[in-house]
Amino acid sequence: MDADPRLFKAIGDATRRIILDELTDKDGQTLFEICSRLAMKHDLASSRQAISQHLAVLEQAGLVHTRRQGRYKFHHIDTSPLRSIVERWPIDREEPNP
Repeated sequence: MDADPRLFKAIGDATRRIILDELTDKDGQTLFEICSRLAMKHDLASSRQAISQHLAVLEQAGLVHTRRQGRYKFHHIDTSPLRSIVERWPIDREEPNP
């Protein structure tokens, strides 16, 4: 099975990879929490709108899912779409004989 092109687009951007790193570190964050962590830990001064757009790209690729609770929207990481990359280019394979 070939990986969805949206997956490659999503992980091709450094800010989106940092967002995924932060969700791996602490899953279930709100937009405010994600923006705060990016500003404090990574010195990224992106607007809330820009981060929201990055999250939308990650969600379209299936790497982030959201859950609403009251007036809050929580973002959760889902790494299962990355399986298609590993299946396409396996890591554990035999070394060729010289």
